[in-house]
Amino acid sequence: MKTTIYITICILSLMMSACHRPMHVAKAVGEILMIDSTLDAIQDTDYLESMAPIKADLEEQLGAPIGYAPVALTVHQPECTMLNWASDALWAKACELSPEQVDMAVVNIGGMRCNWAAGNITFKHVFELMPFENELVVLTMQGKDILDLCDIFAQTGGQGVAGLRMVAENGAVKSVKIAGKEVMPDAYYTVATSDYLSQGTDGMIPLKNHVSVWKSDKKIRDLYIEYIKQVKTVESVIDGRMAIN
Repeated sequence: MKTTIYITICILSLMMSACHRPMHVAKAVGEILMIDSTLDAIQDTDYLESMAPIKADLEEQLGAPIGYAPVALTVHQPECTMLNWASDALWAKACELSPEQVDMAVVNIGGMRCNWAAGNITFKHVFELMPFENELVVLTMQGKDILDLCDIFAQTGGQGVAGLRMVAENGAVKSVKIAGKEVMPDAYYTVATSDYLSQGTDGMIPLKNHVSVWKSDKKIRDLYIEYIKQVKTVESVIDGRMAIN
């Protein structure tokens, strides 16, 4: 009986194999689908509905006021209220956190991504200004490298500084002072900045010549939020710290 069943299965298998003709591709059709705004109309409504409460909660948190700006803060060279505020705030937090004295701070105009209108300053404002994950570091540098950095500032139109004042005319530096004293080439100074700029990026090559670095492990964006909560009033003035003519 078992032998008969086995033979029958074998015969059926052979018949099916014999009847099966090899397949081949007769035609291939393709279509280019552009990934652009036209796809906005195609939405996963179930997903959007499930995310709506989370989105509303996030927008409420981002829109919560943390400080107030009596006048607008704007971004431009050679010196502006936003760069002065950002460098002053970074310097203040660095002085608060660093185990050593911090002589000055440097921020880049390329890192300031928006202006702030007069009125309430919210979490969203800070995220828009500083969308990066950059962290605060404090560099120990020789004065000659700081002077080289100021030469670059004079030639490129200026950046944001706190604790330092410089005067330049026609691309040439005339004076660079820290704490009211001329910077000495062989002396050492401490500079608060971002881990990004510490690598000599954005044209600030002398910053990578630092002899040591202290890492805060704190995001600059978070430090700005802390600072605004501390001072409440967000304001800054043009005081001649970046006098480039």
